[in-house]
Amino acid sequence: MTPDLVYGRRAVREALRGRREVIEVWATERALKAEDWLAEAKPREKPDRELSDRAETRDHQGVLALVEPYRYADAYELAAADRPLLAVLDRVTDPRNLGAVCRSAEGAGATGVIVPAHGSAIVTPAVARASAGAVEHLPVAVVTNLARFLEEVKRADLWVFGAAGDDARAQSMWETDLSGGVALVLGAEGRGLRPLVRRTCDALVSIPLAGEVESLNVSVAAAVLLYEARRQRG
Repeated sequence: MTPDLVYGRRAVREALRGRREVIEVWATERALKAEDWLAEAKPREKPDRELSDRAETRDHQGVLALVEPYRYADAYELAAADRPLLAVLDRVTDPRNLGAVCRSAEGAGATGVIVPAHGSAIVTPAVARASAGAVEHLPVAVVTNLARFLEEVKRADLWVFGAAGDDARAQSMWETDLSGGVALVLGAEGRGLRPLVRRTCDALVSIPLAGEVESLNVSVAAAVLLYEARRQRG
């Protein structure tokens, strides 16, 4: 078993609280003095340079951990949950965006995040860092064919909504019933939803914008829609 790497103070702290086995923790002297919780992890004190070399980035905040490989959830089991709230990403390649979506989804109490197997970011150390450790608590699933998956799981009590502010057919989120089972599908910035994925959606939803910009970053849009669904659910 080749262990995964997690770096960043919040990401490592959540890994220690999460489902994965933590094999080893490294920390700099500075991080040990700043973070009381690190003492319980019994880390190996290392110079900053060694952490940077191991993480292949200086964005580790003086803490990294070797953990067991990430365990992906079953997408169909997530969809089969009672009144699920799913964030589905259509080829979002930036790990920082995936991490930010996972952070918002976990905070909103979403059932999970689903991504396609090809042409998409998956859970990596950078994603764990960007999610502030949310991936340690939130189910993330990977599907081979996203359009086919959506077609197979949508039902009377699970509607698939495509985020498409550029489409005149899209209804404002304030006029859309998001209180039931919902899969919110968001595309990559610039490209949006692929045509087949868009056609698979039951309806299109948009976020009203009062300013001059034409769209929001995908992670921001996901947060807005997820929390609107959360609000409607009471």
